[in-house]
Amino acid sequence: MYDIAIIGCGPVGALAANFLGKQGWKVLVVEREANPYPLPRAVHLDHEMVRLFQDIDLHHTILPDMRDTEGHLHVGADHGVLRYMGTSGKPRPFGWSNDYFFYQPELEDHLRSALSRFENVDVKLGTELIDLHSTQSSVTLTLVCDGDKYTAGAKYVIACDGARSQVRKALGVKLDDLQFEEPWLVVDAEVDGPVTFPPIANLPDDCDIQQLSVMMCDPNRPATVVPGRGNHRRWELMLKPGEDDDAMMEPDNVAALLKPWLQDVPHKIVRAATYRFHGLVAEQWRVGNVFLAGDAAHQTPPFFGQGMCHGFRDAVNLSWKLDLVLKGLSPDSLLDTYQTERDPHVRAVINAAVDAGRYICMLDPEQAAQRDAMIREKVKRNELPTTAADLIPPVRNGLVASGTTKAGARFIQPWVELDGERKLLDDVTDGQWRLLVNSQRLSKSNQTLLSALQQQIDIQATLLTDLECDALSTWLADADAQAVLLRPDHYVFGTATESSLGELLSTLANQLFSSSPLTSQEAAQ
Repeated sequence: MYDIAIIGCGPVGALAANFLGKQGWKVLVVEREANPYPLPRAVHLDHEMVRLFQDIDLHHTILPDMRDTEGHLHVGADHGVLRYMGTSGKPRPFGWSNDYFFYQPELEDHLRSALSRFENVDVKLGTELIDLHSTQSSVTLTLVCDGDKYTAGAKYVIACDGARSQVRKALGVKLDDLQFEEPWLVVDAEVDGPVTFPPIANLPDDCDIQQLSVMMCDPNRPATVVPGRGNHRRWELMLKPGEDDDAMMEPDNVAALLKPWLQDVPHKIVRAATYRFHGLVAEQWRVGNVFLAGDAAHQTPPFFGQGMCHGFRDAVNLSWKLDLVLKGLSPDSLLDTYQTERDPHVRAVINAAVDAGRYICMLDPEQAAQRDAMIREKVKRNELPTTAADLIPPVRNGLVASGTTKAGARFIQPWVELDGERKLLDDVTDGQWRLLVNSQRLSKSNQTLLSALQQQIDIQATLLTDLECDALSTWLADADAQAVLLRPDHYVFGTATESSLGELLSTLANQLFSSSPLTSQEAAQ
Protein backbone atom coordinates (compact mmCIF):
# COMPACT_ATOMS: atom_id res chain seq x y z
CA MET A 1 0.00 0.00 0.00
CA TYR A 2 1.42 3.36 -1.09
CA ASP A 3 0.42 6.89 -0.16
CA ILE A 4 0.50 8.04 -3.79
CA ALA A 5 0.87 6.22 -7.09
CA ILE A 6 2.01 8.18 -10.14
CA ILE A 7 1.17 6.77 -13.55
CA GLY A 8 3.77 7.93 -16.06
CA CYS A 9 7.39 8.89 -15.41
CA GLY A 10 7.77 11.58 -18.01
CA PRO A 11 8.87 15.02 -16.80
CA VAL A 12 5.58 15.80 -15.01
CA GLY A 13 5.36 12.47 -13.23
CA ALA A 14 9.04 12.54 -12.29
CA LEU A 15 8.77 16.09 -10.92
CA ALA A 16 5.73 15.13 -8.83
CA ALA A 17 7.61 12.11 -7.49
CA ASN A 18 10.57 14.29 -6.50
CA PHE A 19 8.36 16.68 -4.52
CA LEU A 20 6.37 13.91 -2.84
CA GLY A 21 9.52 11.90 -2.21
CA LYS A 22 11.15 14.88 -0.53
CA GLN A 23 8.06 15.24 1.67
CA GLY A 24 8.62 11.66 2.85
CA TRP A 25 5.56 9.94 1.37
CA LYS A 26 5.64 6.37 0.11
CA VAL A 27 5.35 6.77 -3.65
CA LEU A 28 4.95 4.28 -6.48
CA VAL A 29 5.89 5.46 -9.98
CA VAL A 30 4.64 3.30 -12.85
CA GLU A 31 6.08 3.79 -16.33
CA ARG A 32 5.09 1.65 -19.31
CA GLU A 33 8.35 2.19 -21.21
CA ALA A 34 11.53 0.56 -19.93
CA ASN A 35 13.67 3.44 -21.25
CA PRO A 36 13.02 7.17 -21.63
CA TYR A 37 11.84 8.34 -25.05
CA PRO A 38 15.16 9.08 -26.82
CA LEU A 39 14.06 12.02 -28.99
CA PRO A 40 13.24 15.65 -28.12
CA ARG A 41 9.63 16.73 -27.70
CA ALA A 42 9.03 19.73 -25.40
CA VAL A 43 11.83 22.32 -25.54
CA HIS A 44 10.85 25.33 -23.38
CA LEU A 45 10.46 26.14 -19.69
CA ASP A 46 10.25 29.46 -17.88
CA HIS A 47 11.72 30.92 -14.68
CA GLU A 48 8.95 29.50 -12.51
CA MET A 49 9.99 25.96 -13.43
CA VAL A 50 13.65 26.62 -12.57
CA ARG A 51 12.42 27.91 -9.21
CA LEU A 52 10.71 24.55 -8.70
CA PHE A 53 13.99 22.76 -9.53
CA GLN A 54 15.53 25.01 -6.89
CA ASP A 55 12.94 23.74 -4.38
CA ILE A 56 14.07 20.13 -4.86
CA ASP A 57 17.80 20.96 -5.04
CA LEU A 58 18.16 20.10 -8.73
CA HIS A 59 18.73 23.49 -10.36
CA HIS A 60 22.52 23.17 -10.17
CA THR A 61 22.26 19.80 -11.93
CA ILE A 62 19.73 20.78 -14.60
CA LEU A 63 20.77 24.33 -15.53
CA PRO A 64 24.10 23.40 -17.18
CA ASP A 65 22.11 21.45 -19.79
CA MET A 66 19.75 24.33 -20.55
CA ARG A 67 20.11 27.52 -22.58
CA ASP A 68 18.68 30.74 -21.21
CA THR A 69 17.57 33.02 -24.02
CA GLU A 70 16.28 36.51 -24.67
CA GLY A 71 12.63 35.72 -25.39
CA HIS A 72 10.23 35.44 -28.31
CA LEU A 73 10.03 37.47 -31.51
CA HIS A 74 7.01 37.56 -33.82
CA VAL A 75 7.80 38.69 -37.38
CA GLY A 76 5.12 39.84 -39.82
CA ALA A 77 4.42 39.00 -43.43
CA ASP A 78 6.57 41.98 -44.48
CA HIS A 79 9.50 40.62 -42.39
CA GLY A 80 9.19 43.46 -39.92
CA VAL A 81 8.91 42.91 -36.16
CA LEU A 82 5.33 42.52 -34.93
CA ARG A 83 6.04 42.10 -31.25
CA TYR A 84 8.99 41.27 -29.04
CA MET A 85 8.25 39.32 -25.87
CA GLY A 86 11.59 39.29 -24.17
CA THR A 87 13.75 40.31 -21.26
CA SER A 88 16.94 41.44 -22.94
CA GLY A 89 18.42 44.22 -20.80
CA LYS A 90 15.55 44.03 -18.32
CA PRO A 91 15.57 43.04 -14.62
CA ARG A 92 14.85 39.45 -13.63
CA PRO A 93 12.35 39.84 -10.79
CA PHE A 94 11.88 36.09 -10.36
CA GLY A 95 15.58 35.36 -10.01
CA TRP A 96 15.99 33.34 -13.20
CA SER A 97 15.81 34.05 -16.91
CA ASN A 98 12.34 34.22 -18.39
CA ASP A 99 13.01 31.58 -21.05
CA TYR A 100 15.05 28.37 -21.04
CA PHE A 101 15.41 25.81 -23.80
CA PHE A 102 16.45 22.23 -23.16
CA TYR A 103 16.76 18.73 -24.62
CA GLN A 104 13.95 16.65 -23.17
CA PRO A 105 15.79 13.30 -22.87
CA GLU A 106 18.44 15.04 -20.73
CA LEU A 107 15.83 16.73 -18.53
CA GLU A 108 13.95 13.46 -18.02
CA ASP A 109 17.19 11.71 -17.11
CA HIS A 110 17.99 14.33 -14.46
CA LEU A 111 14.51 14.13 -12.92
CA ARG A 112 14.41 10.32 -12.95
CA SER A 113 17.95 9.88 -11.65
CA ALA A 114 17.16 12.20 -8.74
CA LEU A 115 14.49 9.79 -7.51
CA SER A 116 17.24 7.42 -6.35
CA ARG A 117 17.74 9.87 -3.46
CA PHE A 118 14.52 8.67 -1.87
CA GLU A 119 14.19 5.21 -0.33
CA ASN A 120 10.46 5.90 -0.06
CA VAL A 121 9.99 6.15 -3.86
CA ASP A 122 9.63 2.94 -5.90
CA VAL A 123 10.05 3.37 -9.66
CA LYS A 124 8.69 0.52 -11.79
CA LEU A 125 9.84 0.89 -15.39
CA GLY A 126 8.53 -1.37 -18.14
CA THR A 127 5.34 -1.74 -16.11
CA GLU A 128 1.91 -1.10 -17.56
CA LEU A 129 -1.30 -0.16 -15.79
CA ILE A 130 -4.13 -2.28 -17.19
CA ASP A 131 -6.90 -1.51 -14.70
CA LEU A 132 -7.72 0.61 -11.68
CA HIS A 133 -10.55 0.38 -9.18
CA SER A 134 -11.41 3.14 -6.72
CA THR A 135 -13.07 2.99 -3.34
CA GLN A 136 -13.80 5.93 -1.07
CA SER A 137 -10.44 5.60 0.66
CA SER A 138 -8.03 4.08 -1.87
CA VAL A 139 -7.31 2.96 -5.43
CA THR A 140 -6.29 -0.55 -6.48
CA LEU A 141 -4.01 -0.76 -9.52
CA THR A 142 -3.62 -3.84 -11.68
CA LEU A 143 -0.15 -3.85 -13.24
CA VAL A 144 1.76 -6.00 -15.72
CA CYS A 145 5.54 -6.32 -15.92
CA ASP A 146 7.28 -8.90 -18.17
CA GLY A 147 3.98 -10.74 -18.52
CA ASP A 148 3.41 -11.03 -14.77
CA LYS A 149 0.25 -9.46 -13.39
CA TYR A 150 0.04 -8.07 -9.86
CA THR A 151 -1.82 -5.43 -7.85
CA ALA A 152 -0.79 -2.45 -5.77
CA GLY A 153 -2.81 -0.03 -3.68
CA ALA A 154 -2.54 3.71 -3.13
CA LYS A 155 -4.53 6.28 -1.25
CA TYR A 156 -4.30 8.68 -4.20
CA VAL A 157 -3.28 8.38 -7.84
CA ILE A 158 -1.86 11.06 -10.15
CA ALA A 159 -2.22 10.21 -13.84
CA CYS A 160 0.64 11.79 -15.80
CA ASP A 161 0.30 9.40 -18.73
CA GLY A 162 0.19 11.90 -21.56
CA ALA A 163 -2.18 13.24 -24.18
CA ARG A 164 -3.55 9.78 -24.97
CA SER A 165 -4.00 9.03 -21.26
CA GLN A 166 -5.37 5.55 -20.65
CA VAL A 167 -6.39 6.63 -17.15
CA ARG A 168 -8.46 9.52 -18.50
CA LYS A 169 -10.16 7.17 -20.95
CA ALA A 170 -10.77 4.54 -18.26
CA LEU A 171 -12.39 7.19 -16.06
CA GLY A 172 -14.62 8.31 -18.92
CA VAL A 173 -13.42 11.92 -18.70
CA LYS A 174 -14.18 13.97 -21.81
CA LEU A 175 -12.05 16.74 -23.29
CA ASP A 176 -13.34 20.25 -23.87
CA ASP A 177 -12.21 21.19 -27.37
CA LEU A 178 -11.22 24.87 -27.56
CA GLN A 179 -11.54 24.76 -31.34
CA PHE A 180 -7.96 24.93 -32.48
CA GLU A 181 -6.30 22.24 -34.58
CA GLU A 182 -3.52 22.91 -37.07
CA PRO A 183 -1.04 20.48 -38.70
CA TRP A 184 2.66 21.28 -38.28
CA LEU A 185 5.91 19.58 -39.17
CA VAL A 186 8.43 19.61 -36.31
CA VAL A 187 12.09 19.16 -37.22
CA ASP A 188 14.94 18.86 -34.72
CA ALA A 189 18.52 19.21 -35.91
CA GLU A 190 22.07 19.52 -34.67
CA VAL A 191 23.42 22.65 -36.36
CA ASP A 192 27.09 23.62 -36.42
CA GLY A 193 26.68 27.29 -37.27
CA PRO A 194 24.23 30.20 -37.27
CA VAL A 195 20.76 29.98 -38.74
CA THR A 196 20.13 32.21 -41.76
CA PHE A 197 17.19 34.57 -41.23
CA PRO A 198 15.77 36.94 -43.84
CA PRO A 199 16.51 40.63 -43.16
CA ILE A 200 14.17 41.68 -40.34
CA ALA A 201 13.16 45.32 -39.98
CA ASN A 202 13.01 47.06 -36.60
CA LEU A 203 14.81 44.32 -34.71
CA PRO A 204 15.56 45.62 -31.19
CA ASP A 205 19.18 46.80 -31.02
CA ASP A 206 20.13 44.72 -27.99
CA CYS A 207 18.72 41.43 -29.33
CA ASP A 208 20.75 38.60 -30.82
CA ILE A 209 18.35 36.84 -33.17
CA GLN A 210 20.32 33.60 -32.74
CA GLN A 211 19.26 33.70 -29.05
CA LEU A 212 15.55 34.24 -29.75
CA SER A 213 12.61 31.98 -30.44
CA VAL A 214 11.50 33.49 -33.76
CA MET A 215 7.93 33.12 -35.03
CA MET A 216 7.78 33.94 -38.75
CA CYS A 217 4.13 34.86 -39.40
CA ASP A 218 4.65 34.44 -43.11
CA PRO A 219 1.53 33.51 -45.15
CA ASN A 220 3.80 31.60 -47.54
CA ARG A 221 4.52 29.18 -44.67
CA PRO A 222 4.32 30.13 -40.99
CA ALA A 223 7.36 28.84 -39.15
CA THR A 224 9.03 28.97 -35.75
CA VAL A 225 12.78 28.70 -35.25
CA VAL A 226 13.79 27.74 -31.71
CA PRO A 227 17.27 27.83 -30.15
CA GLY A 228 17.94 24.67 -28.15
CA ARG A 229 20.73 23.82 -25.77
CA GLY A 230 24.17 23.48 -27.33
CA ASN A 231 23.90 23.11 -31.10
CA HIS A 232 20.33 21.85 -31.06
CA ARG A 233 17.77 23.77 -33.13
CA ARG A 234 14.10 23.21 -33.79
CA TRP A 235 11.87 24.25 -36.67
CA GLU A 236 8.09 24.11 -36.50
CA LEU A 237 6.68 24.51 -40.00
CA MET A 238 2.96 24.79 -40.72
CA LEU A 239 1.61 22.33 -43.28
CA LYS A 240 -0.50 23.86 -46.00
CA PRO A 241 -3.90 22.53 -47.09
CA GLY A 242 -3.45 19.45 -49.23
CA GLU A 243 0.04 18.57 -47.98
CA ASP A 244 0.35 14.97 -46.81
CA ASP A 245 1.83 14.35 -43.36
CA ASP A 246 3.87 11.30 -44.36
CA ALA A 247 5.15 12.89 -47.54
CA MET A 248 6.29 16.05 -45.74
CA MET A 249 8.37 13.93 -43.33
CA GLU A 250 10.37 12.43 -46.18
CA PRO A 251 14.07 13.42 -45.97
CA ASP A 252 14.12 15.20 -49.33
CA ASN A 253 11.13 17.37 -48.39
CA VAL A 254 12.57 18.14 -44.96
CA ALA A 255 15.90 19.12 -46.54
CA ALA A 256 14.14 21.41 -49.02
CA LEU A 257 12.17 23.13 -46.25
CA LEU A 258 15.28 23.75 -44.13
CA LYS A 259 17.58 24.77 -46.98
CA PRO A 260 16.80 28.55 -46.78
CA TRP A 261 17.62 28.49 -43.05
CA LEU A 262 20.84 26.48 -43.27
CA GLN A 263 22.81 27.91 -46.15
CA ASP A 264 26.14 26.03 -46.25
CA VAL A 265 25.86 25.23 -42.54
CA PRO A 266 26.76 21.63 -41.52
CA HIS A 267 23.83 19.97 -39.77
CA LYS A 268 22.26 16.64 -38.92
CA ILE A 269 18.51 15.98 -38.79
CA VAL A 270 17.63 14.32 -35.49
CA ARG A 271 13.89 13.96 -35.98
CA ALA A 272 11.07 15.04 -38.26
CA ALA A 273 7.48 14.42 -37.17
CA THR A 274 4.05 15.88 -37.88
CA TYR A 275 1.74 17.02 -35.08
CA ARG A 276 -1.70 18.45 -34.67
CA PHE A 277 -1.45 21.47 -32.39
CA HIS A 278 -4.51 21.35 -30.12
CA GLY A 279 -6.26 23.38 -27.46
CA LEU A 280 -7.94 20.81 -25.17
CA VAL A 281 -8.87 20.73 -21.46
CA ALA A 282 -10.29 17.80 -19.46
CA GLU A 283 -13.76 18.44 -18.10
CA GLN A 284 -12.87 16.71 -14.81
CA TRP A 285 -9.42 16.76 -13.29
CA ARG A 286 -10.40 14.67 -10.28
CA VAL A 287 -12.47 11.48 -10.19
CA GLY A 288 -12.60 10.10 -6.67
CA ASN A 289 -9.01 9.72 -5.52
CA VAL A 290 -7.56 9.90 -9.04
CA PHE A 291 -6.18 13.15 -10.48
CA LEU A 292 -5.21 14.04 -14.04
CA ALA A 293 -2.08 16.14 -14.58
CA GLY A 294 0.02 17.38 -17.47
CA ASP A 295 -1.03 16.43 -21.00
CA ALA A 296 -3.56 13.99 -19.57
CA ALA A 297 -5.49 17.03 -18.30
CA HIS A 298 -4.78 19.62 -21.00
CA GLN A 299 -3.00 20.21 -24.31
CA THR A 300 -1.71 23.65 -25.23
CA PRO A 301 -0.65 25.00 -28.63
CA PRO A 302 3.12 25.60 -28.39
CA PHE A 303 3.21 29.25 -29.45
CA PHE A 304 4.29 30.50 -26.01
CA GLY A 305 6.05 27.34 -24.84
CA GLN A 306 3.82 26.74 -21.81
CA GLY A 307 2.75 23.10 -22.30
CA MET A 308 5.23 21.44 -19.94
CA CYS A 309 5.10 24.44 -17.60
CA HIS A 310 1.38 23.76 -17.12
CA GLY A 311 2.12 20.16 -16.20
CA PHE A 312 4.80 21.15 -13.69
CA ARG A 313 2.38 23.61 -12.06
CA ASP A 314 -0.14 20.76 -11.79
CA ALA A 315 2.40 18.49 -10.12
CA VAL A 316 3.43 21.05 -7.51
CA ASN A 317 -0.12 22.22 -6.81
CA LEU A 318 -1.11 18.64 -6.02
CA SER A 319 2.02 17.72 -4.07
CA TRP A 320 1.73 20.31 -1.28
CA LYS A 321 -2.02 19.83 -0.96
CA LEU A 322 -1.69 16.04 -0.79
CA ASP A 323 0.96 16.55 1.89
CA LEU A 324 -1.50 18.46 4.08
CA VAL A 325 -4.32 15.96 3.53
CA LEU A 326 -2.18 12.85 4.08
CA LYS A 327 -0.89 14.36 7.33
CA GLY A 328 -4.49 14.68 8.48
CA LEU A 329 -4.19 18.46 8.81
CA SER A 330 -6.58 19.38 6.01
CA PRO A 331 -9.81 17.72 4.89
CA ASP A 332 -9.93 15.79 1.63
CA SER A 333 -12.05 18.62 0.19
CA LEU A 334 -8.87 20.74 0.01
CA LEU A 335 -7.95 18.66 -3.04
CA ASP A 336 -11.01 19.96 -4.87
CA THR A 337 -9.19 23.30 -5.13
CA TYR A 338 -6.78 21.62 -7.58
CA GLN A 339 -9.08 21.98 -10.58
CA THR A 340 -10.60 25.17 -9.18
CA GLU A 341 -7.17 26.80 -9.37
CA ARG A 342 -5.53 25.09 -12.29
CA ASP A 343 -8.37 24.88 -14.84
CA PRO A 344 -8.95 28.64 -15.31
CA HIS A 345 -5.20 29.21 -15.14
CA VAL A 346 -4.60 26.74 -17.97
CA ARG A 347 -7.53 28.01 -20.04
CA ALA A 348 -6.29 31.59 -19.87
CA VAL A 349 -2.91 30.63 -21.32
CA ILE A 350 -4.40 28.22 -23.87
CA ASN A 351 -6.77 30.95 -25.05
CA ALA A 352 -3.82 33.33 -25.46
CA ALA A 353 -1.91 30.64 -27.38
CA VAL A 354 -4.96 29.88 -29.55
CA ASP A 355 -5.41 33.57 -30.32
CA ALA A 356 -1.75 33.80 -31.28
CA GLY A 357 -2.03 30.62 -33.31
CA ARG A 358 -4.94 31.98 -35.28
CA TYR A 359 -3.06 35.09 -36.33
CA ILE A 360 0.19 33.17 -36.88
CA CYS A 361 -1.52 30.62 -39.15
CA MET A 362 -3.04 33.16 -41.57
CA LEU A 363 -2.30 32.10 -45.14
CA ASP A 364 -4.11 34.91 -46.97
CA PRO A 365 -1.65 37.74 -47.80
CA GLU A 366 -4.24 40.53 -47.51
CA GLN A 367 -5.50 39.29 -44.16
CA ALA A 368 -1.90 38.89 -42.98
CA ALA A 369 -1.14 42.52 -43.89
CA GLN A 370 -4.21 43.70 -41.95
CA ARG A 371 -3.15 41.51 -39.01
CA ASP A 372 0.34 43.03 -39.01
CA ALA A 373 -1.06 46.55 -38.82
CA MET A 374 -3.50 45.60 -36.06
CA ILE A 375 -0.87 43.90 -33.87
CA ARG A 376 1.60 46.74 -34.24
CA GLU A 377 -1.08 49.19 -33.20
CA LYS A 378 -1.89 47.09 -30.13
CA VAL A 379 1.80 47.01 -29.24
CA LYS A 380 1.95 50.80 -29.44
CA ARG A 381 -1.03 51.02 -27.07
CA ASN A 382 0.55 48.48 -24.66
CA GLU A 383 -2.42 46.15 -25.08
CA LEU A 384 -0.35 42.96 -25.42
CA PRO A 385 1.92 41.16 -22.93
CA THR A 386 5.55 42.25 -23.18
CA THR A 387 7.00 38.96 -21.91
CA ALA A 388 5.72 35.39 -21.84
CA ALA A 389 5.64 35.68 -18.03
CA ASP A 390 2.92 38.32 -18.35
CA LEU A 391 0.61 35.67 -19.82
CA ILE A 392 0.37 33.85 -16.49
CA PRO A 393 -2.70 35.05 -14.58
CA PRO A 394 -3.06 35.04 -10.80
CA VAL A 395 -4.90 32.28 -8.97
CA ARG A 396 -8.30 33.91 -8.50
CA ASN A 397 -10.30 31.10 -6.87
CA GLY A 398 -9.23 28.41 -4.46
CA LEU A 399 -6.77 28.64 -1.60
CA VAL A 400 -6.17 32.40 -1.63
CA ALA A 401 -7.23 35.33 0.53
CA SER A 402 -9.10 36.81 -2.41
CA GLY A 403 -10.02 40.07 -0.69
CA THR A 404 -6.38 41.15 -0.33
CA THR A 405 -4.14 42.94 -2.83
CA LYS A 406 -2.11 40.78 -5.23
CA ALA A 407 -3.64 37.56 -3.89
CA GLY A 408 -2.85 34.66 -6.22
CA ALA A 409 0.01 36.40 -8.06
CA ARG A 410 3.40 34.76 -8.55
CA PHE A 411 5.77 36.24 -6.01
CA ILE A 412 9.14 37.67 -6.95
CA GLN A 413 12.45 36.05 -6.02
CA PRO A 414 15.00 38.86 -5.74
CA TRP A 415 18.59 38.63 -4.61
CA VAL A 416 18.89 39.53 -0.94
CA GLU A 417 21.74 40.09 1.48
CA LEU A 418 21.76 38.30 4.80
CA ASP A 419 24.75 38.55 7.13
CA GLY A 420 26.88 39.87 4.27
CA GLU A 421 26.01 37.04 1.87
CA ARG A 422 24.08 37.64 -1.37
CA LYS A 423 21.60 34.86 -2.14
CA LEU A 424 18.25 34.30 -3.83
CA LEU A 425 15.24 34.76 -1.56
CA ASP A 426 14.21 31.09 -1.54
CA ASP A 427 17.67 30.09 -0.34
CA VAL A 428 17.40 32.19 2.83
CA THR A 429 13.72 31.71 3.73
CA ASP A 430 12.84 28.28 5.04
CA GLY A 431 9.41 26.75 5.45
CA GLN A 432 6.79 25.60 3.01
CA TRP A 433 4.68 28.63 3.92
CA ARG A 434 6.54 31.91 4.28
CA LEU A 435 5.44 35.15 5.89
CA LEU A 436 7.46 38.23 4.95
CA VAL A 437 6.87 41.25 7.16
CA ASN A 438 8.18 44.77 6.60
CA SER A 439 8.51 45.60 10.28
CA GLN A 440 10.97 45.60 13.16
CA ARG A 441 8.97 42.92 14.93
CA LEU A 442 5.63 41.12 15.07
CA SER A 443 3.11 42.31 17.60
CA LYS A 444 2.53 40.02 20.56
CA SER A 445 -0.96 39.06 19.37
CA ASN A 446 0.25 38.25 15.84
CA GLN A 447 3.18 36.27 17.22
CA THR A 448 0.73 34.25 19.31
CA LEU A 449 -1.42 33.50 16.25
CA LEU A 450 1.63 32.58 14.19
CA SER A 451 2.92 30.24 16.91
CA ALA A 452 -0.42 28.45 16.96
CA LEU A 453 -0.23 27.98 13.16
CA GLN A 454 3.37 26.77 13.36
CA GLN A 455 2.26 23.90 15.55
CA GLN A 456 0.28 22.61 12.55
CA ILE A 457 2.12 23.61 9.37
CA ASP A 458 5.66 24.48 8.31
CA ILE A 459 5.49 28.28 8.22
CA GLN A 460 8.36 30.70 8.77
CA ALA A 461 8.22 34.44 9.39
CA THR A 462 11.01 36.66 8.09
CA LEU A 463 11.35 40.32 8.97
CA LEU A 464 12.56 42.37 6.03
CA THR A 465 14.70 44.42 8.42
CA ASP A 466 16.90 41.28 8.60
CA LEU A 467 17.34 41.25 4.81
CA GLU A 468 18.88 43.87 2.56
CA CYS A 469 16.57 44.04 -0.45
CA ASP A 470 14.77 47.08 -1.82
CA ALA A 471 12.74 44.94 -4.24
CA LEU A 472 10.76 43.31 -1.40
CA SER A 473 9.92 46.62 0.25
CA THR A 474 8.94 48.07 -3.13
CA TRP A 475 6.69 45.10 -3.86
CA LEU A 476 4.89 45.49 -0.52
CA ALA A 477 4.55 49.24 -1.01
CA ASP A 478 2.97 48.63 -4.43
CA ALA A 479 0.55 46.23 -2.74
CA ASP A 480 -0.20 48.81 -0.04
CA ALA A 481 0.75 46.19 2.54
CA GLN A 482 3.25 45.48 5.29
CA ALA A 483 3.12 41.67 5.04
CA VAL A 484 2.75 38.96 2.39
CA LEU A 485 1.99 35.29 3.02
CA LEU A 486 3.36 32.90 0.37
CA ARG A 487 2.07 29.45 -0.52
CA PRO A 488 4.46 26.51 -1.00
CA ASP A 489 4.26 27.00 -4.79
CA HIS A 490 5.43 30.65 -4.51
CA TYR A 491 2.02 32.13 -5.28
CA VAL A 492 0.74 34.82 -2.93
CA PHE A 493 -1.88 33.56 -0.49
CA GLY A 494 -2.63 37.11 0.61
CA THR A 495 -1.29 40.42 1.86
CA ALA A 496 -2.00 42.43 4.99
CA THR A 497 -1.29 45.61 6.85
CA GLU A 498 0.09 45.33 10.37
CA SER A 499 -3.41 45.66 11.79
CA SER A 500 -4.98 43.07 9.44
CA LEU A 501 -2.23 40.43 9.70
CA GLY A 502 -4.11 38.49 12.35
CA GLU A 503 -7.12 38.32 10.03
CA LEU A 504 -4.91 37.01 7.21
CA LEU A 505 -3.49 34.25 9.42
CA SER A 506 -7.00 33.32 10.54
CA THR A 507 -8.16 33.18 6.92
CA LEU A 508 -5.37 30.72 6.14
CA ALA A 509 -6.25 28.56 9.13
CA ASN A 510 -9.94 28.54 8.25
CA GLN A 511 -9.23 27.51 4.65
CA LEU A 512 -6.69 24.81 5.53
CA PHE A 513 -8.14 23.10 8.57
CA SER A 514 -11.42 21.44 9.48
CA SER A 515 -11.19 23.14 12.87
CA SER A 516 -8.97 26.20 13.10
CA PRO A 517 -6.02 25.92 15.51
CA LEU A 518 -6.36 29.66 16.04
CA THR A 519 -9.83 29.56 17.54
CA SER A 520 -8.68 29.21 21.14
CA GLN A 521 -5.96 31.80 20.62
CA GLU A 522 -8.43 34.30 19.17
CA ALA A 523 -10.86 33.64 22.00
CA ALA A 524 -8.12 34.28 24.56
CA GLN A 525 -7.45 37.66 22.96
